[in-house]
Amino acid sequence: MPEQHRTGTSTSSKGVRARDTSADAGQEAVTQVGPEEAARTACDWLQSFIVHRIEGVCAVRRTEEGWCVGIDVLEVPRIPDTTSLLATYEVELDGSGGPAEYRRVCRYHRGTANR
Repeated sequence: MPEQHRTGTSTSSKGVRARDTSADAGQEAVTQVGPEEAARTACDWLQSFIVHRIEGVCAVRRTEEGWCVGIDVLEVPRIPDTTSLLATYEVELDGSGGPAEYRRVCRYHRGTANR
């Protein structure tokens, strides 16, 4: 009797998608990182490089190579708070969800509107 091979996709409650390919004997299951996991990884990784406080994630987008996460950071706290200096950093993650690079893309005062 011929052996049957099953290929399926399952998604966990945390948005991580794993593809089970029984036909690929000896190979590990392929895991793709979801947007929540990408944002969490990017914040943790960026925090290990900078000493400033992370305010939050302002963008998460899928790229051809993986993920690009925009993170707002409080660089210079001031009183009143509306004059504090913030920056937006972009963290690039590769296809497996590992950090590849980061860069500061802009600086702005908290009280200013987007231009």
